[in-house]
Amino acid sequence: MKWLVLMTVTVLASVGCAHEQQIGPRVHVISETADGIGTSLGTGGAGLRNCDEEHIECFDECWNTKPLPWPYTRRDGWFHQYCTRECRKRYMECEQENEKKARDLKFSRINEAIEWIRNHKAEVALGMVVIIAGTAFIITTGGTGALILAPLAL
Repeated sequence: MKWLVLMTVTVLASVGCAHEQQIGPRVHVISETADGIGTSLGTGGAGLRNCDEEHIECFDECWNTKPLPWPYTRRDGWFHQYCTRECRKRYMECEQENEKKARDLKFSRINEAIEWIRNHKAEVALGMVVIIAGTAFIITTGGTGALILAPLAL
């Protein structure tokens, strides 16, 4: 009888260790350096556009356009409303595009996320949140300058 109990405990202990590891709140090293991070097309990283900056540029371009539609002037409230409306449309399109890209940074396994980030360093930015199997991680650098994925809340 002791033999049967001993065998059962041994089998259960070995099967219990065979399951897939949980992600858990630990730091994962992506690479030893953060070289090349966020260099994608000069957009500030993550392939995300800087919508606030684009909005300011849009308004400046609209406001300084020449010639103005006759008989309006820059002091005319209509022209200010026109530039505001047109640039707001562009701003909202930019934000929606950024939200779509941010949703794409969800992974089911840590190895899959680390490999993707290694291969797409130029498209991610420091401080970007990555969701892995429902757990939030943040891309950051360690004290040594290594690029790491750290749990968002410890």
